[in-house]
Amino acid sequence: MKKFLSLVCMITCIFGLTACGSEETYTDYEQRKMDTAIQIATQYVIPSLENFEDEATLESFSEYTADEVAYMVQENVGITVDGYAYKTAIESFNSAKKTIGGITAVGDADATIDDDQIIVHVDVTGANQNAQAEVIFSNDMFLSMESAALNPVESMGGLMTKAALNTLIGMGTVFVMLIMISLIISLFNFIPRIQAAFSKKGKKEETKSAGIDNAVTQIAAQEEAEAEDTELVAVIAAAIAASEGAASTDGFVVRSIRKVR
Repeated sequence: MKKFLSLVCMITCIFGLTACGSEETYTDYEQRKMDTAIQIATQYVIPSLENFEDEATLESFSEYTADEVAYMVQENVGITVDGYAYKTAIESFNSAKKTIGGITAVGDADATIDDDQIIVHVDVTGANQNAQAEVIFSNDMFLSMESAALNPVESMGGLMTKAALNTLIGMGTVFVMLIMISLIISLFNFIPRIQAAFSKKGKKEETKSAGIDNAVTQIAAQEEAEAEDTELVAVIAAAIAASEGAASTDGFVVRSIRKVR
């Protein structure tokens, strides 16, 4: 038992050391840049994007070029941005605010460095639903904003509702498929009956055709027999008339008869 406990403790320590070793370590300069990026995101970027609520303002702002937008933000807000990215961020924030009901508070924020980018995530409280803002800066001394978006966060109740709905849809689909398979299997019982019906119909048609052929053969044989009897009677009558020496015996004339088949 003691050996088992020692083994468990050793494994726990190994996993703990692995987890500690996987944490990102930043230099003082990188940490200062991340802190500055968080400050710019929470105090300048999000408040400036939040102000675009009027449709007329949005339409007028969309007419400016990317360079003009970058210049105006630099002059009015005091931060360096990519003009096209800022225009896209305005659309993202405006769309998300229709769902969350407007931003009421800006919460905690954290930052990470990913190669040449600094990614800042900020928790945002909405009137109807919470959200998370993602702001990406260039990893240099200028900290230029390259992208920004506001993404609504589903509450636990919303997630449970979606999960239940997906479960019901999945179960309903399975039941429908099972019912269809059962119906198809039940139809297999009728296949032998259909085959038997077609087989009987084919036999009846063959019997009927054979009967017609036999009738035609019998009629032809009967007509042939009657023709032979008529010819025989004519020959006998002609022979009798010839033996009696009559030139004409009631229309009988002795002629050579050749049977044609």
